[in-house]
Amino acid sequence: MNIRVYRTADCPMLLQLFYDTVHTVNARDYSPEQLAVWATGNVDAAAWDRSFLQHHTLVAEEAGQVLGFGDMDADGYLDRLYVHRDFQRRGVASAIVLQLEEYAGARGVTRFTTYASITALPFFERHGYMVLQSNEVIRSGVSLTNYWMEKQVGTAPSAPQPDLYIKRF
Repeated sequence: MNIRVYRTADCPMLLQLFYDTVHTVNARDYSPEQLAVWATGNVDAAAWDRSFLQHHTLVAEEAGQVLGFGDMDADGYLDRLYVHRDFQRRGVASAIVLQLEEYAGARGVTRFTTYASITALPFFERHGYMVLQSNEVIRSGVSLTNYWMEKQVGTAPSAPQPDLYIKRF
């Protein structure tokens, strides 16, 4: 598995992976109605691309296939983390999160936050995140439960090492 920095050309694949993952992996914890409003299949690709470019976004791939992706902003907010349905429980999400946290930590971030789905909650708990509160998000009149989580880490190094955290696994 190779983890690399996002490129604009990745956007269509990541949008499809997002949709497919939500509608398969998250189906065990959310109703069809909830899945339909979470991942509609009708998104603003240009807005997602801008967001990916503004954040530190990593893409995991192997043999030309995208396995997953994740992105974190400069303040340590982990915005998105999705792994292809066929590559669940193989360490893809863990590798992406580790690299995102290392990259942010090297830039002085000592607190990571995320909104985790019901499905992702156990993953984040295993990685040291704690639930701060449960949330109900309303989309098109449909309620979805997620969890505001945080992870505190020690003091980051004083001299960041530029882009040393893109690794091959």
